[in-house]
Amino acid sequence: MILNEAIDEIVDNIKGVSSEIDSERIEEMLDMLINANNVFIIGLGRSGLVARAFAMRLMHLGISVYVVGETITPAIYADDCLLAISGSGETSFIISTAKISKKRGAKIIAVTSYEDSTLGGLSDLIMPIKGRTKIDTEKDYIKRQINGRHQPLSPLGTLFEVSTFIFLEGVIAELMHKMGKTEEDLKARHTVLE
Repeated sequence: MILNEAIDEIVDNIKGVSSEIDSERIEEMLDMLINANNVFIIGLGRSGLVARAFAMRLMHLGISVYVVGETITPAIYADDCLLAISGSGETSFIISTAKISKKRGAKIIAVTSYEDSTLGGLSDLIMPIKGRTKIDTEKDYIKRQINGRHQPLSPLGTLFEVSTFIFLEGVIAELMHKMGKTEEDLKARHTVLE
């Protein structure tokens, strides 16, 4: 079934991301998140959903975190950090947010498939997450076949979004270890208003 092939494709992409993780970059990312006065998270569309899930877990860890665009999000300052999720690294609202953050002296972490993107150029740290994004489509069928590049079964930015979600869940596990937190600590900060 196509369903099984699509799942295998997604799992293979996640395994590829896992095998290419740079431990020095991870340590730098963990330090930036832990040492920031406030962490600001941004992503749009489905990447925005991944961003919100990550923000929730950071809150569970006791890290002061805000999702850009929410009414309670304060100003960003030099002792803060912006984590921006954009597969293409060219999403205009995310780029303008990164430019404002940089101008105000905040550190910027880019989670993107394109290190040489505009977002990558604005960032202090780039976490590359391999995945097809919406800009990756080769229109010429014959050219794709000759080059051995077949259209993925997962549409649009699915590979990037799912791989980013799994990657950031792994970051949470690393943060728990580094901060000496347990699942009980996270549960203590979980909402009770639902």
